[in-house]
Amino acid sequence: MTSRSQSRSAARLAAVQALYQLEMEGSAVAPLLHQFHQHRLGATIEGATYVEAEQGFFDDVVKGVDARRGEIDTLIVGKLAEGWALERLDRPMRAILRAGTYELIARPDVPMASVISEYVDVAKAFYDKKESGFVNGLLDAVAKDARS
Repeated sequence: MTSRSQSRSAARLAAVQALYQLEMEGSAVAPLLHQFHQHRLGATIEGATYVEAEQGFFDDVVKGVDARRGEIDTLIVGKLAEGWALERLDRPMRAILRAGTYELIARPDVPMASVISEYVDVAKAFYDKKESGFVNGLLDAVAKDARS
């Protein structure tokens, strides 16, 4: 049995992967969600069984980022160092920051500290300490504005 926090963590990781795929392929959201529901969430891939992800939460993050991407990107860019553009960040980093920012602005039911620490953990799956620190700092700055 999977705990709610484990299924939420799995949903966040899957959402970041889906957002990355969305940006890479420029695919539509509905077929992408269907693909993840059928073949990725809680599936066994290459011998590894993935934790069952909370499907509704996964859908909300992916659809929410897609629907509010302009607003989310503006918030992220506002916290980047002067002279930095969002395009300068690689796609996985953009996906992590977009998902985290979405939760901070649209999911007041999820504690701010939980959102930040969860996406720092997602960043650790892809990057070294420096990048996970960057995620922490940027999401913390977004949170101060979004949840003040």
